[in-house]
Amino acid sequence: MVRMTNSLTWILLALAYVVGATPTSYWVGLAAHDLDLREHGSGNLGATNALRVMGWKSAVPVLLVDIGKGWVPAALFPPLAGVGFAWSFLFGLAAIGGHMFSFWVGFKGGKGMATGAGALLALAPTAVLIGFILWFCVTLGSGYVSLASVLVAVAMPFIIAFTPHQGGVELIWLSSGLAALIVWKHRTNVRRLIRGEENRFNRTSKDGDGQSPPQDVSIDVNSPGDQV
Repeated sequence: MVRMTNSLTWILLALAYVVGATPTSYWVGLAAHDLDLREHGSGNLGATNALRVMGWKSAVPVLLVDIGKGWVPAALFPPLAGVGFAWSFLFGLAAIGGHMFSFWVGFKGGKGMATGAGALLALAPTAVLIGFILWFCVTLGSGYVSLASVLVAVAMPFIIAFTPHQGGVELIWLSSGLAALIVWKHRTNVRRLIRGEENRFNRTSKDGDGQSPPQDVSIDVNSPGDQV
């Protein structure tokens, strides 16, 4: 019985990566707009670039699915495998890794914020709510999504420490590692912020080639690329 449980746990860990690796924005771009999102805007496959390039009608489903990709493994896989908190985080981390490094698209992907939020939503929902409010306020006040994402990632272990959560101090340390990974994925954005070259999130009516954007496109797509 233990052997079967252990086998199922490892199978679910691999499945968590596959779930996270689902390239939501890439498939939505192909299906709804006949475009490869890697070739537009920043080239990133996260929800922010989906919003820039394809507009909110496409970006909102992308965002919700990306959050779900983190929540489902962290919340639902542990009961199936009969394991506890440590595996909950590992399932979520596997999904985040899949989102960042998807085998479907040459091991590229998003930067992990939405899927990371989904995983933490299963373990520390109050902290995620506070983090979202902070992210929204910084984005609205500064215009920099990347700045808001980095600040929230760094702040999240401290927010978790002072709010109800699973796992005790373990989650604080594990979320610190996750924060470091997310900051690393934003490293080119951080360099541009330091140089004053990061684009604010603003509206335009043309794409980077000077052509009319696909239907539903209303957001700036001229941000510098981030091919990581």
